[in-house]
Amino acid sequence: MSKALMIQGTGSGTGKSLIVTALCRIFRDMGINVAPFKAQNMALNSYITGDGGEIGRAQALQAEAARIAPAVDMNPILLKASGDMGSQVIVHGKVHATMKAREYYAFKKNAWQAVKASFKRLSGRYDLIVMEGAGSPAEINLMDVDIVNMAAAKYAKAPVILVGDIDKGGVFASLYGTVKLLGKDSRHIKAFIINKFRGDFGILKPGLEMIKDKTGKQVIGVLPYIKNIGLPEEDGLALQRISNFEFQISNSVKIKIVVVRLQYIANFTDFDPFVCEPDVELVYSANPADIENADIVIIPGSKNTIKDFMLLKEAFLDKSIKRAYSKGVQIIGMCGGYQMLGRKIYDLHSVESNHKEINGIGLLNIETNFGKNKTTCQTEAELIEGSWLMAHGNKNYQLLKGYEIHMGESSGDIGLFKINRFPYSPIDRLTDSPIFDGSINGNCWGTYLHGIFENDLFRREVINSARRKRGLPPVACTVRYAEIKDRAIDSLAGVVRENIGLNYIKKVIGL
Repeated sequence: MSKALMIQGTGSGTGKSLIVTALCRIFRDMGINVAPFKAQNMALNSYITGDGGEIGRAQALQAEAARIAPAVDMNPILLKASGDMGSQVIVHGKVHATMKAREYYAFKKNAWQAVKASFKRLSGRYDLIVMEGAGSPAEINLMDVDIVNMAAAKYAKAPVILVGDIDKGGVFASLYGTVKLLGKDSRHIKAFIINKFRGDFGILKPGLEMIKDKTGKQVIGVLPYIKNIGLPEEDGLALQRISNFEFQISNSVKIKIVVVRLQYIANFTDFDPFVCEPDVELVYSANPADIENADIVIIPGSKNTIKDFMLLKEAFLDKSIKRAYSKGVQIIGMCGGYQMLGRKIYDLHSVESNHKEINGIGLLNIETNFGKNKTTCQTEAELIEGSWLMAHGNKNYQLLKGYEIHMGESSGDIGLFKINRFPYSPIDRLTDSPIFDGSINGNCWGTYLHGIFENDLFRREVINSARRKRGLPPVACTVRYAEIKDRAIDSLAGVVRENIGLNYIKKVIGL
């Protein structure tokens, strides 16, 4: 097998994912053929690989940092929480079943076989695997069913670096407690990293010496708190966002984009490209006043469209969205949000709920049926001639790249985009008929295409349409999101490289 290193954390949100991202870029820049690996991820942000498999969005970013194509073996088990129905269990990129917790624990032996098979395949293609743990390795009630922390580290013969988050407080207690709870397994932990530090290092230093005395393990890095990293987040811990970049434009006018905050929001990273735009204020909100006074309102994707829509209606936000529409506000529905904007949603097979039929918001003339098949594919899309987005003579951004992840299929007034799917979806009939996606009605439109706002010229035209509505001149497209993201990875890698003992890490790996 290839050499391996594992980054574990004292808990969720310690920064494991971004540290793995940084290390993948660091090792790649050293000329090492490196790949990321997370045995099991629980996340509602996912990505579709070139062969149509679904993995965690964080592993796709880590692959990007390693300058390789994302693959299902980098995240063999993906869990997507679906509310009362349990979690959708995705194995090697494909839906296996929806399971409650006890059912999944009974399935762990099968899951472990999938984990080992993926790691073995990756080991045959790469010289170094940088592994990521999940949550804490010291969940003592779950150690017998562990497949993602110490079990994976032992299988891969990977030395473990344990990360603690000092910003939450109690970092030394969490490091010490993790070691003691792990018992004999703590021997696999070779060192500590303290993350998100923004205090006086002189005050911290005695603690570094004391934790080494108490555990026999040294702190090999103290990473500073990095504000506005500029990279996609793995989960929804902090959805209230402001611009990560300080640009100056005439009159400092901001187009306000409000993303409706849903309980089961999925793939909210779809909207990260807007954060880079100089004239955009992006907020996540369930406040009617925000929705009704926005320039653009986006209903995002959801892992439980029906449940989220019922909660949205209970809060009367459907009425706020209709009022915004009547005022000329641009309303956009993404995936589950697209389904909510239609007239009807049918769930005859109880895929998401026991509601066989519900009325949608009704701004789009479509109906959605939930079936048993899931569409997962990369896409190329062309705007249909005559689309409002082409009304200003901009035809050089017609070919758009994105990806689809959805259970339902919509019918009715469909035809905003003509698309090609890669690989070809099993639910599409093998005919020469073109495939269409998306629907539009006045200032409301929706689509199944995730990642569509990463297309720079398209994103700029969406913003400029809101500027024209306010009587503002359009702004030229100057933001290149892919370049900004790559520079952000480089910047993160630079911070990590400067603040950890890289030579020590290389030594414990055996490089």
